[in-house]
Amino acid sequence: MSDTSVPGDTLRVTTCDTVEALAAASGLFNQYRHHYGAPPDADERTLGWLTDMVQSNMLTVYTASVGSPADAPAIGLATGHAVPASLVMGRFWQLRDLYVLPGSRRQGAAAALVSAVREAALAAGATRLSLVTEPGNQAALGLYRRLGFRPVEGLASLSLDLAPREIRE
Repeated sequence: MSDTSVPGDTLRVTTCDTVEALAAASGLFNQYRHHYGAPPDADERTLGWLTDMVQSNMLTVYTASVGSPADAPAIGLATGHAVPASLVMGRFWQLRDLYVLPGSRRQGAAAALVSAVREAALAAGATRLSLVTEPGNQAALGLYRRLGFRPVEGLASLSLDLAPREIRE
């Protein structure tokens, strides 16, 4: 695990870059998945999936915790990754997932996690940081606006399901 500097003396954001750190993050990741309706039947696969994504450099995982002990439980989680930016022949980053435990919200953890992803994107030479969220998630939209994100006008978000029907249900 490597720590990322964030404002505040009790909130710590950590990059999960070891199997041990990912194991600690996997329970929170499962809570995030359940929050968005994913069934718990796949929970035992989470650590393997996170480890595969991190080790293949497809995803970076961050956790936020409160307090000074290195083993303080995580209260929030974010993931991000680089995406090719063809027109500028560079890359941008996407904030993929952001979740803070309901009892720990409005204490700066989400902003600190987004800041950590932003700093990693800047360090990697990214031209922008993008995200997708639900239009009705007013708390998230307010946070993202306060952090400088702006809506992208003139684009439509489309998706084509490639998984067999039984996996999607």
